[in-house]
Amino acid sequence: MGNTTNGRLVSLDVLRGFVMFWIMSGEHIIHALAKAAPIPVFVWMSSQLHHTDWNGITFYDMIFPIFLFVAGVSMPYSFEKKMSIAGVNTPAELPSKEKQKIYGSMLKRTCILLFLGFVVNGLLRFDGYDQTRFASVLGRIGLAWFFAGIIYLNFDLKKQLFWLIGILVGYYLVLKLVPVPNFGAGILTPEASFSSYFDQQFLPGRLHSKVYDPEGLFSTIPAIATALLGMFLGTFLKSKNIFSANEKIVIMVAAALILIGIGALWNYDFPINKRLWTSSFVCFVGGFSILFFTFFYWIIDVLGFQKWAFPLLLIGSNSILIYMASEGLVNFKHTAEFVFGGLIEFLPLLWQPVFTTLSVTFVQLVLLYFLYKRKLFLKI
Repeated sequence: MGNTTNGRLVSLDVLRGFVMFWIMSGEHIIHALAKAAPIPVFVWMSSQLHHTDWNGITFYDMIFPIFLFVAGVSMPYSFEKKMSIAGVNTPAELPSKEKQKIYGSMLKRTCILLFLGFVVNGLLRFDGYDQTRFASVLGRIGLAWFFAGIIYLNFDLKKQLFWLIGILVGYYLVLKLVPVPNFGAGILTPEASFSSYFDQQFLPGRLHSKVYDPEGLFSTIPAIATALLGMFLGTFLKSKNIFSANEKIVIMVAAALILIGIGALWNYDFPINKRLWTSSFVCFVGGFSILFFTFFYWIIDVLGFQKWAFPLLLIGSNSILIYMASEGLVNFKHTAEFVFGGLIEFLPLLWQPVFTTLSVTFVQLVLLYFLYKRKLFLKI
């Protein structure tokens, strides 16, 4: 089943590295290029590397859900060995004793991700309860992955699909029909949506944007559906069926286009919105997640072209570590300027920011290469 490294599907790590690249430093390279050489393609790429103000979508809005989608794809592979040892064909058939062990492992992973999310948010600065933000990207990944895993371990494929539909439709109905005090029902603005109201009431500490939090509690529910979509793709890829690799690609592309179409149509009544993680957003980005994965799967696992993606593999193999480091734990810019600053000063002033950002990426990749060669991975 495709190329693997260290027991991992290479195309998964490469896709994980591709989306993480933009967060760790890629966005700054493009923004600097757009200023130094404002040609249409660079200007357009720069515009895609900003979040939308509210409704709508850019590529930057897709990065987080793609990462969560990839975690879902990995799930069937992570349980494959346990199923083989137990002699069962589906995770729902695993003995209860084995499931209890898995639950403990999953809960531990989720708690670690929640804590690391707190650290990224500055928990250890001890700014006080009211100034501490508890919602986080890593926390949402942990929670959504955990609950998707519970569904995966306890229900067959048909019931998993029911869960997916139930989550998406249920979330839609709540946000459209349940009234919010002083505002009413179905008002999907930052201060008036039911998701914002729920977080205002129950999310401890500081909200990211005063009246709402893009990684809040209630909007984590549809994020479970994002992980489930990835889980379905992983189940399809590893299943023993009659489809050839090329046929699988056709099926994946068709499924992606259907999801994008559903999301685009649903957008007219339930806007595509990352901060609310609307059901239309789940479908639309889920489709694009499949397309991105299909591209890397086709190039790497079907055609066998792998060497070109080695830098992305370095990032994807240690994605949590480089995310935390880039979010403030390590000052890569200081290191890059210390090493390359003297050389960069000889360049035209307009282009110095471009090469500064490139030097940051180089320093990051050197660190990741060092860790990769020594098989040092932050595994959670």
